[in-house]
Amino acid sequence: MNKALIAIVPSAGLGKRFDVSRRKTFVNIDGVPLLIYTLKRLHSENSIAEIIPVLRHEDIDMGFEMLKEYNLDKIKRIAPGGPERQDSIYNALKLIEEDGIDSCRNNYVLIHDGVRPYIPDGMIEKLVDEIKGVDGVIPGIPVKDTIKEIDPEGIVVSTLNRVKVRAVQTPQFFSFKVIKEAYDKAYEDGFYATDDAALVERMGGKVRIIAGSPFNIKVTIPEDLKMLEYLLQNNL
Repeated sequence: MNKALIAIVPSAGLGKRFDVSRRKTFVNIDGVPLLIYTLKRLHSENSIAEIIPVLRHEDIDMGFEMLKEYNLDKIKRIAPGGPERQDSIYNALKLIEEDGIDSCRNNYVLIHDGVRPYIPDGMIEKLVDEIKGVDGVIPGIPVKDTIKEIDPEGIVVSTLNRVKVRAVQTPQFFSFKVIKEAYDKAYEDGFYATDDAALVERMGGKVRIIAGSPFNIKVTIPEDLKMLEYLLQNNL
């Protein structure tokens, strides 16, 4: 890959399902903030030229202090968070756009949740390898349980074929041009989605899914920390 790869790391969420007394982005595991584990993992990837975390306005100064403490020199700037995850990532994309047209034309973007620190070895390389012929590449894992669609009253509408569905993860990989156009179109239409690939899909883009990993855990509730601590402490 001849283009530069920039990682955007949304980390401005309040984590309402986690613990109202703690911010999950900065919860400590063996004395190290959760976000730092994620940033260090991305920092170790030779293919990544720059990392742009997205933090709440009130956390940006603390963020720069942490980056200095942990010598994360691939991070030169922090984007301000927005009301929703999509707003936060859009702020980072606009920050990249400020670099100029030529720079943007030569960039790929990797978008990865700040509370998902365990990226299996080889996953980012696989995402990059699979971009040819498609507009985006994302990891996903088969669904083990039966999945049912319900209506607002909780009544089952249909039972989905689980062979055809995947539980999607991050990191998600796109050219800057594709993902910026997808975000621009979403904002033009007032459309919000829960993942970045959905924005590419709705404008007719082709997205490929590669094998994800059950260890690529997103910390959503306190119980998720127990599994994550085990993985990190045992270098699995």
